[in-house]
Amino acid sequence: MESRRPGSHGGVARRPLHSAQAVDVASASSFRAFEILHLHLDLRAEFGPPGPGPGSRGLSGTVALELRCLLPEGASELRLDSHSCLEVTAATLRRGQPEDQQPPAETVPFHTQPFSHYGQALCVDFPQPCRPAERLQLELTYRVGEGPGVCWLAPEQTAGKKKPFVYTQGQAVLNRAFFPCFDTPAVKCTYSALIEVPDGFTAVMSASTWEKRGPNKFFFKMGQPIPSYLIALAIGDLASAEVGPRSRVWAEPCLIEAAKEEYNGVVEEFLATGEKLFGPYVWGRYDLLFMPPSFPFGGMENPCLTFVTPCLLAGDRSLADVIIHEISHSWFGNLVTNANWGEFWLNEGFTMYAQRRISTVLFGAAYTCLEAATGRALLRQHMDISGEENPLNKLRVKIEPGVDPDDTYNETPYEKGYCFVSYLAHLVGDQDQFDKFLKAYVDEFKFQSILAEDFLEFYLEYFPELKKKRVDSIPGFEFDRWLNTPGWPPYLPDLSPGDSLMKPAEELAELWVTSELDMQAIEAVSIDTWKTYQLVYFLDKILQKSPLPPGNVKKLGETYPKISDAQNAELRLRWGQIILKNDYQEEFWKVKDFLQSQGKQKYTLPLYHTMMSGSEMAQTLAKDIFAATASQLHSNVVNYVQQILVPKGS
Repeated sequence: MESRRPGSHGGVARRPLHSAQAVDVASASSFRAFEILHLHLDLRAEFGPPGPGPGSRGLSGTVALELRCLLPEGASELRLDSHSCLEVTAATLRRGQPEDQQPPAETVPFHTQPFSHYGQALCVDFPQPCRPAERLQLELTYRVGEGPGVCWLAPEQTAGKKKPFVYTQGQAVLNRAFFPCFDTPAVKCTYSALIEVPDGFTAVMSASTWEKRGPNKFFFKMGQPIPSYLIALAIGDLASAEVGPRSRVWAEPCLIEAAKEEYNGVVEEFLATGEKLFGPYVWGRYDLLFMPPSFPFGGMENPCLTFVTPCLLAGDRSLADVIIHEISHSWFGNLVTNANWGEFWLNEGFTMYAQRRISTVLFGAAYTCLEAATGRALLRQHMDISGEENPLNKLRVKIEPGVDPDDTYNETPYEKGYCFVSYLAHLVGDQDQFDKFLKAYVDEFKFQSILAEDFLEFYLEYFPELKKKRVDSIPGFEFDRWLNTPGWPPYLPDLSPGDSLMKPAEELAELWVTSELDMQAIEAVSIDTWKTYQLVYFLDKILQKSPLPPGNVKKLGETYPKISDAQNAELRLRWGQIILKNDYQEEFWKVKDFLQSQGKQKYTLPLYHTMMSGSEMAQTLAKDIFAATASQLHSNVVNYVQQILVPKGS
């Protein structure tokens, strides 16, 4: 019954999932030969200088995997995903049912095999082959120091600048560099962990229970099955504050007040709206961890504990859509998961749709359409740079063996995925009906991993009248074309409700492009009541029209200090790009300030691109800023910036 869905239909087994046969070229493990029932980490964290060498920083201890053999013929070896940065020193095996009085542990041989630049296979040999359905417990003793999965931050890379910090980032294939595992989204298991930390540090994890055990130990348990990439750990000087009945914020002590201020009371509203739309929130708590400024992402939807950038502490509650996005992953991605990384749109396209449904309910259609328009502009920009025909611009990406799935990351699964889900809603023609369908979809596939076929077959079964009409093969809009043809989406949802906010922004931008500024007309427009996304839309238009006639940008900054002196990261990014594109050198310092204050990839890379395609002065600025900030950035971001500073082939 491995590949059957748990009977949500009164115990009647449904047809097997397509995903049960799916391959994952990014995993070296034998995840089809063994079912993983539970994983337990027992680790001690030590801070010190970067290794190798005695006293260097690292996590050391054991990982225990509870497994059941699925092969009818039994198995004589187990393959796990691992990484050259993991130093495995021992493997012990206990066999037989756990209810046997603790069966004796035997030491078993293991060896590694090359797999790809982002991982290797750890092969464990069983002296006697295991029997079909036999249960095994494997314990590996190991240590990890420097590596891509565990990010060590020196005190100067944190907000408080006093104590070091360490965190893990699993998505997509980095947790194999944190602990040996089945590092594929195709399978899920529960996990627990015991983490020992030095004095004065706190550990947090993506788990449903958090317990302090003695002065320096923390125990965690995740009672729901999750894919390996969602197991996450952070250790630092952390404080917490309650912001709702099932939510608290975690942050460095110097940020905790700001975090509480920004999110008190709002998180619960987002969760409750999500539950109304998509069904019960199954994860118990929803907490937020505000990461140090060098965290390269906006957010990472680790269950029970979303990791987010401190850039969200804008002071005006204006960047809530990022939190709504991460909350939406509680249903789409964390509960129903893509079975391999080529189907990433199943995580992200649905989450964009869900985020915008919650936003429409809470903030109205006009605001949500405006936010969606900025998303569409990002997709346009991405396709212009990469070329529409680029195979990455398909919804279903063919990841070749050896290619790191992270290197395929782009806007397509998010925004083209959003368009496809919107198209399916458009075919239904009734928002309530489609909302009900999404609730049924989550209920049908919860705690499982699926492929597009699983979803689309369920959709057509749920709406038999659409199946009868053969909506999957309407010329130009075939489901197959959506999935497998690169390029611009065949259908775009109607964003015209946003016109009431977009038109005034477009008209104002027009006024700023003329060489003789009509200050009377400009001053007649008050932007005081404009929300962040309206200002962002206005600045995007200014950016498209840049360079402006001489003197206009200086005047623009003086007219709108709300923009030119903003603390809001989305505004600071656009103002920085406008400064650079217009070579407005007396404000170049603002670009430097912004890049010194945070290291989020989505803000950092565009500014370096703009600097390097700007004047001589702008290019020098790029090199100076990088020299000053490289030590604070995440290693991936450092690599990407270096590629921008020294273009390939030069």
